[in-house]
Amino acid sequence: MDGGSGRLLEQRSILMRRLVVVTGKGGTGKTTVASALALAAARAGRRTLVLETGRDEQVPALLGRTGSQGGPSSLRIDPFEALAEYLRVRLGIPVLATRVLNSRAFRQLMEAAPGWRELITLGKVWYMEQARQGNAPAWDLLVVDAPATGHGLTFLDVPRVVVHAVRAGPLRRHAGWVEAMVRDPDQTLLLPVALAEELPAQETAELVTRLRDEVGMCIDRVVVNAVASDPFPREVPDLDRRLAALPWRDSEADLPAPALLAACARHLRARYEMNHHYLGEIGRATGLPLVTLPLLPAGVRGPSDLEALAPALLATPERS
Repeated sequence: MDGGSGRLLEQRSILMRRLVVVTGKGGTGKTTVASALALAAARAGRRTLVLETGRDEQVPALLGRTGSQGGPSSLRIDPFEALAEYLRVRLGIPVLATRVLNSRAFRQLMEAAPGWRELITLGKVWYMEQARQGNAPAWDLLVVDAPATGHGLTFLDVPRVVVHAVRAGPLRRHAGWVEAMVRDPDQTLLLPVALAEELPAQETAELVTRLRDEVGMCIDRVVVNAVASDPFPREVPDLDRRLAALPWRDSEADLPAPALLAACARHLRARYEMNHHYLGEIGRATGLPLVTLPLLPAGVRGPSDLEALAPALLATPERS
């Protein structure tokens, strides 16, 4: 969809974008998706940088050795460091800027000030998007691991608020540049990440609606992570019933009882059915095609696990 207009956008490869902002409810795996997308883009020959916005650095551990052998690079944006860099450039007095920023009183004041972290962080994203090596962009693709759903909306809406609140001056001018980057449908894509469960499905639908209406970002797909596959073979759709009906002998006491195996099978089937129910709910509520990522039983521990998600992330999304 195009912002709040309801017009369907032409489906494009995610690698054709310059900036992909990944967000979602906490625990949905947005950092995993951001890392997997960056790795897939780098494998496709795109110079890729992952920008983390959280307090803790997580992406390097998932990617392993980054920035080498054509792999993606990563950078955690610290708002105070980004602000210091901005002030050094603007004031031209690096020692004074450092002294002010290291002041306890100044830090306490900034911690209480609303919106500055988001604006400075997005300003750093804009700066990295503008970076050049010679006449070419330094990066073909920037992947932003944005804050979780609740904070994510505020994070992305701050430039618009500043532009409407400040009439003139460098703050308004810089906020305008950032807002233009966020709202550019040709270059920037918001990538919501959900789980096929009740609360993440509801939050994703609300996020998509509000970002269309209030921020005007381009959203053309939803990533649904950790979707269980059908645990029953097609030729044995009643596997749980058959397991429960198996005879039990005392000589087999070292093996799980058929009733226990049947209960495990029913649990796996119930998860599969729940996931596919909420896939439909997410598709209907957002009106968007879905990218479904498989449930990895052992979780995501490094690049090899991320690469297992790459084909689905780069595939054309499907309507549920």
